[in-house]
Amino acid sequence: MPTPTKQAPPSLQVDTARVVVVGIGLWAVALVVVLLLGDRVDALWTWTCLAAIGLGVLGLGVMRWQGQLGRKD
Repeated sequence: MPTPTKQAPPSLQVDTARVVVVGIGLWAVALVVVLLLGDRVDALWTWTCLAAIGLGVLGLGVMRWQGQLGRKD
């Protein structure tokens, strides 16, 4: 097996909790816009926004359960 000529770049340090919280916030803004538009949009968009917010909260719960929240690497 040939040896690599270049070393792999270092891994990125990303605050995943912040990324998820920003995503939840954006979906919450989208939900407010959809609710303000009322009957002019399909009800499917309301459920899409609610599902995305719920999955984001669930994701934060999983990260907390796994011990990824509050940890500084």
